[in-house]
Amino acid sequence: MCGIAGIIGTKPGFVADPQTVHRMCQTIVHRGPDDEGIYTKDGVGLGMRRLSIIDLAGGHQPVHNEDKSIWVVFNGEIYNFPWLRPELESRGHRFCTNTDTEVIIHLYEDLGVDCVHKLRGMFAFALYDARRERLLLARDRLGIKPLHYALKDGRLLFGSEIKAILAAAPELKEINNQALLQYFYFGYIPDPLTAFVDIQKLPPGHVLELENGSVKVRQYWNIPAYGTHEPRSEDECLEELEARLAEAVRIRLIADVPLGALLSGGTDSSVVVALMARATSKPVETFSIGFGSEDFDERSYARRVAERFGTNHHEFVVDPHMEETLEMLTGSLEEPFGDSSMVPTFHVSRLARQYVTVALSGDGGDELFGGYDRYDIQLRRRRYNLIPGWAGRWYRESVFPRLPSEWYGRNFLFNISLPWPERYLDSVVYLPAYTRERSLFTDDFLADAGNGEGPSGLYLDHYARAPARDPLSQLLYLDTKTYLPSDILTKVDRMSMLRSLEVRVPILDHMFLEWVAALPAHWKLRNGREKYILKKLGERLDVPREVLYRPKQGFAMPLVQWMRRELKAGLLELLLEPHALQRGYFRPDGVRRLLQEHLSGRRDHSGRIWMLLVFELWHRNFLGQTHVTAECRMQKSRMQKGEESFLPARF
Repeated sequence: MCGIAGIIGTKPGFVADPQTVHRMCQTIVHRGPDDEGIYTKDGVGLGMRRLSIIDLAGGHQPVHNEDKSIWVVFNGEIYNFPWLRPELESRGHRFCTNTDTEVIIHLYEDLGVDCVHKLRGMFAFALYDARRERLLLARDRLGIKPLHYALKDGRLLFGSEIKAILAAAPELKEINNQALLQYFYFGYIPDPLTAFVDIQKLPPGHVLELENGSVKVRQYWNIPAYGTHEPRSEDECLEELEARLAEAVRIRLIADVPLGALLSGGTDSSVVVALMARATSKPVETFSIGFGSEDFDERSYARRVAERFGTNHHEFVVDPHMEETLEMLTGSLEEPFGDSSMVPTFHVSRLARQYVTVALSGDGGDELFGGYDRYDIQLRRRRYNLIPGWAGRWYRESVFPRLPSEWYGRNFLFNISLPWPERYLDSVVYLPAYTRERSLFTDDFLADAGNGEGPSGLYLDHYARAPARDPLSQLLYLDTKTYLPSDILTKVDRMSMLRSLEVRVPILDHMFLEWVAALPAHWKLRNGREKYILKKLGERLDVPREVLYRPKQGFAMPLVQWMRRELKAGLLELLLEPHALQRGYFRPDGVRRLLQEHLSGRRDHSGRIWMLLVFELWHRNFLGQTHVTAECRMQKSRMQKGEESFLPARF
């Protein structure tokens, strides 16, 4: 596991400076504290920071081929490299290391860009072919590992994290308000956008080729058609499910360092731990965290799983006085990120890193097997599809705006008045700017973000391209393309890498995922029972039934209580400070109303307030006062119009 960074000229005359590449690498030392490697020649500079996992002594990067005409820097793990290497050696390739990194180079020599089809694992890599003067960037199929790039002023810059790019080109620190609107809508910024205008994410399952000064980005993998394989019986389905997932777990146990598992006490991580315990001769090291609030504390369930499978179990209780944690996290994140479970993810990663370097997790089970309550809710709301389109528009445009915000059922009626895909998106948003509560945002911000199709356009495009006919599979595809990589996997990667912990996700093995996708929807959600067949597998593996069939909690925090007690004073002071309200994003009266409704107990706005809090802290702690922002452009526009600066009233 590593962090990678680099720079290459797209026009003649550019010379890569090794000190610049070093400076880029220094921003991601946390991703690879064990080693640094740099290759520069003419207009090319490749850099890496290494977290040693395999071939501890000989795995230094960048890695090259026999005649040093091809170089690669690599972040991730290729789990099938023990099988790929003998094949390559039989075709005459000579290896200099025992790492999985080197198979990428030799596969490229044989297959060119199509080498990515042979790789089974999580990866983001940059490969430079000196003979063809070609740079290849590639990201794994599901987006487990991140990769960002910027094409500007005759250079292509790339990095595992945005901060590596900004270290070489601080002038790219210009805020993208279109992306921020996505954040306020969904709590994260989806691929390919970033918080900065000229920096993009390479989408999962895509490659970027730079050759002869021309850049091409293309997709090399997509989820195959859903619902194409019907097992003959439940026993047959369970046998194949167990065999395939057991293999995905087993190949992720390859490491030359201590290894464990993140155990939440839910179905997914419990099944992974059960399969790990069966595949290893030593007790599995497991790690869980909890909270003082019993409603959010899952440690008792994790303990039952740990006892059942004889693991060495470790626990940590999160302190609600977490100002220092939030300051640190928002200072390290290059983008605002609204998933509050990043805090427990950070703490469990910190706990695990005290004992192991690699940990397996159960992430991906909800998106593969239909594990979120919202799927069943949306399926049951299909009966409202009978509402005529004109009636829905009439309610949204003429009735909804006139109803008091506290009127019971107002938002529910808005939701069922929407067409089916928009209805699902409306159910998962935090701060819907276009369709509902516009009063929080300033007109200048919305105008600068671009009204266009709104933040939902990208999601509706994914929904329209879903290779599925049944509504559940369409929603699973949508979430696997958006929420999974941009929220779940981003959270796990950033929080674990801050503690130099590698997290592996066997449920997201692409071969396993393709098989699960092919199962018809009734194997995933049956009569309201979520993750039907995966829970049956849990029974088969002897996971305690009270773990499998308890109400779903999720890896969440007691935000409602914390924001009305422990965090109350800090929130009022922070979100209502003049500087925060004068940034140009929010209407001060909208922020005050949101806080008043929550703190009085009239409405639960904890998720929205958390997003505003993280956004403000990110603005202060990561951006500081040195960036070029759309806020400046909005202020300039107001001045040109002769408008007065907007000074907020006190709360």
